Amino acid sequence: MSESYDFLFKFLVIGSAGTGKSCLLHQFIENKFKQDSNHTIGVEFGSKVVNVGGKTVKLQIWDTAGQERFRSVTRSYYRGAAGALLVYDITSRETYNALTNWLTDARTLASPSIVIILCGNKKDLDADREVTFLEASRFAQENELMFLETSALTGENVEEAFLKCARTILNKIESGELDPERMGSGIQYGDTSLRHLRQPRGAQTQSKQPCNC
Repeated sequence: MSESYDFLFKFLVIGSAGTGKSCLLHQFIENKFKQDSNHTIGVEFGSKVVNVGGKTVKLQIWDTAGQERFRSVTRSYYRGAAGALLVYDITSRETYNALTNWLTDARTLASPSIVIILCGNKKDLDADREVTFLEASRFAQENELMFLETSALTGENVEEAFLKCARTILNKIESGELDPERMGSGIQYGDTSLRHLRQPRGAQTQSKQPCNC
C-alpha cells in the first residue's frame, strides 16, 4: 500500500566535502550514525515521512557531493528544491569560508525563495572547534538563514534541522508566500483537498460544496 501524505518537499543537503552531509542524512533517516562514510560520488537519495504542524510531509532528500569535480553533476539537482541544509564543519574554517559559494549556487540554481538552514556539524568535536557559534550565527542572520549546530554522531539537532526547515516551508505555503502549483517550487500536494489552504480565508467557507468542474 502506498504511503499517504499531505505534501512532498524536495530537499537538498549541500556543503563542502567532509562536512558530514551523508552522515546527517543517514542519522535522520535511520536514527543511527553511519560508521563507514566515504565521500559521496555525485548524488545520494533518501526519503522520510514526518509530521509537521499537524500535516504529514514526505521529505525527498538529495545529498550532493561536496567535491569540486562533481559540482556540474550536483548543480543539476538544485532545480526545484524547496529546502536545503547548508552544512559546514565547526572544526574546519575552510568549509565555513566556502559557505558563500554554496549559498549563491542554491539561490541562483534552485530558487530565490528556497528555505535554507545553516548547520554547523560535528558539534561533538567542540574541543577542536575553529568556527564559533556567534560567528556562524551572525553569518546566518546576515544571509537570512536559520541556524543550528548539529552532530551526526550523537544525533543532536539533526531531526530538528530537517523539521525546522519543513515547518518554515509549510508556514510559507499557508501564508501564500509559496505556491505549490508553481513550476519548480519543489513542493507537491499529496492530498488535493489541501488546496483550500491557499484560498483567502473568507472563501474557505463557500468552498465546502463539492466542485463539479
